Amino acid sequence: MSHDPYTSPSAPTRAPTPAPAPAPEDSATLRLPQIRARGDVRALRGAYRGLRRVATFAALGYFLAFLCLAAFAPSALTGDVTAGLPLGMLLALLQLPVIWLAIVLYEQIARRRVDPLVDRMEAKR
Repeated sequence: MSHDPYTSPSAPTRAPTPAPAPAPEDSATLRLPQIRARGDVRALRGAYRGLRRVATFAALGYFLAFLCLAAFAPSALTGDVTAGLPLGMLLALLQLPVIWLAIVLYEQIARRRVDPLVDRMEAKR
């Protein structure tokens, strides 16, 4: 018999802890493969994907166009739109409203396309 120097002979031994009881199967507890197999989840993921694309292209597309103009056509940005306001400054000032527009588009598309899918999935619970 080997002697363990880290345990004393008078130390109480612990009984092994029992495994937790499995959760009851009901409609609210679905396994991951069951969730992925549902067509509603695929439709919801597709709606979110489209939503992200619209918002990304609206905000980053405008900014990328502004950067490309600054890099490849800087003379176009120095021309005056009105007295004392160059085109580059106007486009830079319009960046914030374009981001706000992207946020508004995101919310409207979410209400129109994504929220009904979520409501339908919750109603099936």
